[in-house]
Amino acid sequence: MAFEIKQSLKLGQHLVMTPQLQQAIKLLQLNRLEMQELINQELVENPCLEEVAELDAYEDSNESTENLENMENREAEGSTTEEMLTPQGDDKIVDGKGEIDWEEYMENFASGPSLPSTREIPEELPNFENMVAAGTDLVSHLQWQVSMSDLTEDECVLAKMIIGNLSEDGFFIGSLEDIARELNFDLEDAEEVLKLIQRFDPMGVAARDVRECLLVQASLIFDEDSLILKIIRNHLEDLERRNLAVISKATGAPEEDVREAARQIKEEFDPKPGRSFGGGGDTHYIVPDVYVYKIGEDFAIQLNEDGLPKLRVSAYYKKILIQAKAEAKAHGKGDPKLTKEYLQDKLRAAVWLIKSIHNRQKTIYRVMESIVKYQRDFFDKGVHFLKPMVLREVAGDIGVHESTISRVTTNKYVHTPVGTFELKYFFNSGISSGDGSADVASESVKEKIRSLIGKEDTKRPLSDQKLVELLQEDGIEIARRTVAKYRESMHILSSARRKKLF
Repeated sequence: MAFEIKQSLKLGQHLVMTPQLQQAIKLLQLNRLEMQELINQELVENPCLEEVAELDAYEDSNESTENLENMENREAEGSTTEEMLTPQGDDKIVDGKGEIDWEEYMENFASGPSLPSTREIPEELPNFENMVAAGTDLVSHLQWQVSMSDLTEDECVLAKMIIGNLSEDGFFIGSLEDIARELNFDLEDAEEVLKLIQRFDPMGVAARDVRECLLVQASLIFDEDSLILKIIRNHLEDLERRNLAVISKATGAPEEDVREAARQIKEEFDPKPGRSFGGGGDTHYIVPDVYVYKIGEDFAIQLNEDGLPKLRVSAYYKKILIQAKAEAKAHGKGDPKLTKEYLQDKLRAAVWLIKSIHNRQKTIYRVMESIVKYQRDFFDKGVHFLKPMVLREVAGDIGVHESTISRVTTNKYVHTPVGTFELKYFFNSGISSGDGSADVASESVKEKIRSLIGKEDTKRPLSDQKLVELLQEDGIEIARRTVAKYRESMHILSSARRKKLF
């Protein structure tokens, strides 16, 4: 087989993602807090970026917006990066080799004061509502009890190893055999240390399951032959299913006594002893990215830019470049090429970042404007009036791709007159209505199910089939398995487990 080298031409199309396009896509899917972190990082890494002081932001806003709009128009016309960096009408700033005449560029580029502002900003006093005492966590609380006990030094080490393997609910999730082997302990001695910890406060902590946790609590109060201990030891599953008749028949106790024992187990024992020590961690508050206000009969949209630094090209480097240019000409040394190339890259990155942020904010605003237009009844009357909507509808309305809408609505929240919601919340499928009218949004159906369950008789809770019948009376055709799926997605128990025994 002979090999030969030859040239050929081939015409094709392929997608090339420039670094600028990658940056714009990345910015779209960031929420407000992530955006703030990225801007602060760029301010540290890029010397050509400068944060505008609040008093100067208004003066620069109109001029900066006009410059960015000019760049967008010139980008649409197919201009190069250097041409977009050049103020419109100043063709002599870029020479024939595609380099920027920095002196001419900086004289025409919109900037603020020649040096960064040095005005002193009065320090804000801390908010006393944010100054809370540090709570005692479960681990430190148990370790303090270990230090107060009469355990030997080796047993204290074993106890602390056990405490270090507790879940947020207070259950022991480690392997006692592995811990005993690692510390050269006899397994029976390790069991004794574990049982001692289980009698610490809170009672039942370090148990390996719910049954052991409840047995520890009950054994300190009731005798071994008590009905409560029998139920916990042998009939916990039946108690969970509310099968009191089965428990009564198996234990030989009257059903009324079984009911009273079940009440005591529910009200006097804690199946998750670690919860009282804040096992869920710190509370994380949602910061909305967009606000929607109702003013008269119309809705106003406002982006949350609180805390986002206002950016511009540093005026400090304008002065440095002009001085360096003048000194080079005076001494006849020529232009500092490496410095120019470095600052040209940083300046290009700064301008693209400002432009990408501007486009991101504009896109979020347009998406929210389209959502308000499609879901006006929701903003007027509440969740029950949410309409089915897909990404394609908003994408077609504002003239962008569906993937752009998906990125814009990811991890972003809007504060509305009827509550705070994730932007993804407004995009949901529809359920057919029985009367032939418009489809009902799935989120609206979930809200109806939640409302019906909230009004039910706790002694006779509504079954999934009964929920189907009630929804059909409201003109919503839905299958029982769909009701069960929606109920489980809202973390609502089945009717058997929602039933109150007393």
